[in-house]
Amino acid sequence: MANRRQVLATSAKVASLMLATGLFGSHALASGPAAGKGAFDAKTLADLTKALGLGAPTESKDVTITAPDIAENGAVVPLGAATTVAGVKQVMLLVEKNPSVLAALFNVSPEIEPAFKARVKMGQSSNVIAVVVTGDNKVLFAQKEVKVTLGGCGG
Repeated sequence: MANRRQVLATSAKVASLMLATGLFGSHALASGPAAGKGAFDAKTLADLTKALGLGAPTESKDVTITAPDIAENGAVVPLGAATTVAGVKQVMLLVEKNPSVLAALFNVSPEIEPAFKARVKMGQSSNVIAVVVTGDNKVLFAQKEVKVTLGGCGG
């Protein structure tokens, strides 16, 4: 039976081989070329769409965001984004009042269902925005306010 160290070493070799042969492609690289230069440095939604070379975003009922109304621990806030729109190219999660507005960026291929979840850090209460970019560069979004409490004492 393999010990933990052997399993981890084998996993690392397999992952590097898969990356080298293109089995992961750019879909596994959140900060790769598809993220756009400066996307993770953007401070607002407008800066982000400009960095990615996209047009103005439009609010849509086809984009859903899942987030708690009140997050008791701002260090790990569970967020989710999904859409029923066809031809999705990217899905992003944004936290308006974080130092970097872009919390997560997911590249989507036709084989992948455009529904993602992540745990992000939020320093204070803020609007959370789920953004979807379609193949024809339409930008759709949904937003929700999440209140972050410090030690359960309102915020």
